[in-house]
Amino acid sequence: MVGIAHAAGPAAGAAGGFASFIPLILIFVVFYFLLIRPQQKQAKQHQAFLNDLKKGNKVVTKGGIYGTITGINDNVVTLEIAKDVAIKITRDGIGAAQAKDGAPTKEVKSAGG
Repeated sequence: MVGIAHAAGPAAGAAGGFASFIPLILIFVVFYFLLIRPQQKQAKQHQAFLNDLKKGNKVVTKGGIYGTITGINDNVVTLEIAKDVAIKITRDGIGAAQAKDGAPTKEVKSAGG
């Protein structure tokens, strides 16, 4: 047995070392395409949504508060949550737009901070 290993020489050891990294490389590629890349795409879409907020939009905060935007500054959004009841939150606190039926859109599910 030892004779066979010596017959292969040092070249077999170098190829074996690289071959042992192939499964790790494949795992990283799978994680990238199944987890990392979709998360980056989703974060980019959410940021675009936050940049497009306007007065009068009905939104849901990440904390689950439903309201209508009555004012927007650079980073502060004023939400009217009931008649004559307004709160101020950061723009990043907005989770998603409110759908026509009053339920949050799908974006709230993964928008958690």
